[in-house]
Amino acid sequence: MRDKIKEYEAVAEAAGKFVKSVAEGNSMYAKELFTDDAVLFGILDGTLEHGSIEQFYQNVDTVGAGDGFKARVDVLAVEETVAVVRVLEEGWGGRIDFTDYLLLLKLGGEWRCVAKAYNQNSDTIRK
Repeated sequence: MRDKIKEYEAVAEAAGKFVKSVAEGNSMYAKELFTDDAVLFGILDGTLEHGSIEQFYQNVDTVGAGDGFKARVDVLAVEETVAVVRVLEEGWGGRIDFTDYLLLLKLGGEWRCVAKAYNQNSDTIRK
C-alpha cells in the first residue's frame, strides 16, 4: 500500500544525508543513513564494485565532489516499511555522472539504507 506523503518527505530527508556526504566529501552523514551491513553494487570506470558500503565511504572521503556537482533526489516508492530512492548526480569528482538507487527500510521508526546500486553514465567512463 502506498504510504502517506509525510513518509515520502521523511525518506527524501534521509536520502539527503547521502547527497550531503557526496557533496561535502565527508562520509559522516551517509554513515547515519546506511546500516552497518549495507551493500554496494556498481561499475566504476569499468571495474565492478561490490560488497561492503565501506567502499562507498572511502570513495566519498578521498574524492571531493567538485564545484560543479549537482544532485537530485527522487523518491520512487514508499510502501510502509520499504522505500526506493533514485539520486541523480552530475559532476562528481569534476567528471562523473551517476544514477544511484537506494533501498531503504524503516527500522526502529527510522529510514535506513540497506543497499546502494549505481550506474556510471557511459560518457563519463575513464578508459
